[in-house]
Amino acid sequence: MAMRLGRRTVLIAAALPYSLVWLVTALSTGVDMLAATSFCGGLLLCSMTMITQVYVTEIAVPEIRGCLSSVLKILSQIGILIAFSLGAYLNWYQLALVVAAAPVMLFFALLFVPETPSSLLLRGREQEAEKSLQWLRGPDADIRQELATIRTNILASKQYSDGRTCKLQALLSKRLTRPVLITCGLMFFQRFTGAHVFNFYAVSMFKKTFRMMNPHGGAIATSVVQLLASCLSGMLIDNVGRLPLLMISGVMMSIALAGFGSYAYYEEVIRSSTNLSHDAGAYDWIPLVCVLTFTIAFSLGISPISALLIGELFPLEYRSLGSALATSFSHLCGFVNVKTAADFQDHIGLYGLFWMYAGISVLCLLFVVLFVPETKGREIDEMDPKYVESLCINR
Repeated sequence: MAMRLGRRTVLIAAALPYSLVWLVTALSTGVDMLAATSFCGGLLLCSMTMITQVYVTEIAVPEIRGCLSSVLKILSQIGILIAFSLGAYLNWYQLALVVAAAPVMLFFALLFVPETPSSLLLRGREQEAEKSLQWLRGPDADIRQELATIRTNILASKQYSDGRTCKLQALLSKRLTRPVLITCGLMFFQRFTGAHVFNFYAVSMFKKTFRMMNPHGGAIATSVVQLLASCLSGMLIDNVGRLPLLMISGVMMSIALAGFGSYAYYEEVIRSSTNLSHDAGAYDWIPLVCVLTFTIAFSLGISPISALLIGELFPLEYRSLGSALATSFSHLCGFVNVKTAADFQDHIGLYGLFWMYAGISVLCLLFVVLFVPETKGREIDEMDPKYVESLCINR
């Protein structure tokens, strides 16, 4: 739908229904109605999040594309913090009414921004594409070369796709399958390295490892550090590059998760089975430092960059389909991870769960080194139609 109608059009169409979902949530009278609104709201939110990332990727110049992608994460986290803060003073249906105003503001804001030039040119609307690109680059910018480059490469991509007469053959093309495998791989590692478990079970995990420190204070500190690390990522991502940040993220996450698991093992096994004693709360700083280190590493690398690469790796004709596949797989992994974390903890303990996450983080580092390409400074619309076929090991 985003390919046929445009990114902006789909966002406008989804904004008001999303607001309506929150209004119905506030007026819900039973669990069934809440479940229905949660389901509809989740579908709309996932669609809007995915299309927003694609929109930002297509309108940004290479020098600031990574930074703008990080801004999406930062603003998302600010919105969550605002909702948490309001939740301390409002009940759940009052909060739902307040949240319902946000999609309305999005709807009116979208009326003043243009569709992406790439999407317009793909649908043959050249005059509108020229106006859009001029609006985005400024009234005095010379857009002729950039517009010609986009137009030329879209024609080349169409010719490349038209050469594959079979639709199944086109879908199995390396231009689609390799970016799907890379982005889905990153989404798998993003979801199964423990970040969502920290988000959903932070307080309960801190209760098991803290002796004196307030577990709620630890959760708040984690949220603040996550926001600050996202800001740092926004400053570094276009200067350092995607791959170095991903590798640093993988190393730091592995060490932090292994450290947290080791401390949990000490608390659950060694300390409970021996007569070892120490001052209560003397080592509470160890699990807190491990969690904060993991949060910094996650927010610095794999969290923003995996979302950014969804918009950067897919060629234009497959960008909507590829983004949908990667985003759907990401949410499926998130659901499985959150639902199974408690079961894993019952069977192998909290320490075993986080040692498993540490092992997955090591595999994530190997995956990044072997398969993920560097896209820093690359014009997405200047990619040759055969470029995506070499996205694997040869960079």
